[in-house]
Amino acid sequence: KVFDEIVAVKEACGEDVHLKVILETGELKTYDNVRLASWMAMEAGADFIKTSTGKVQPAATMPVTLIMLQAIQDFYEQTGKKIGMKPAGGIKTAKQAIHYLVMVNETLGSDWLDPHMFRFGASTLLNDLLRQIFAQYSGQYFYDDIFSLD
Repeated sequence: KVFDEIVAVKEACGEDVHLKVILETGELKTYDNVRLASWMAMEAGADFIKTSTGKVQPAATMPVTLIMLQAIQDFYEQTGKKIGMKPAGGIKTAKQAIHYLVMVNETLGSDWLDPHMFRFGASTLLNDLLRQIFAQYSGQYFYDDIFSLD
């Protein structure tokens, strides 16, 4: 049923529109289920797969993201189609973001280090990035909420 719904949405969107499918991985319980859901979404026509809305915990985790990246890699090797990825929820610091970027590069390669192929869904990450940039120029860190509030 879910497969058919994704197919129908993709058909309604047409080929010129990129379809992002949110898996809500926190509800899937096992890594096998995450892999199966990733594969199903890609087979059904997803151009981008996303870990979660960020509202259900656990949201994006390193292991779940790796499983999804490996599914994307396998799908690409079998079909030649590049699928984008968006981990969302729980990525709060620049240091965490760097870990994810390294994982993407090591799993899929530098072609995926592009906003058309990989992006973060992490609103709280912005504050830390701004704090890091500001600290580099001013030599001091500010409170977490100095730039924006969640």
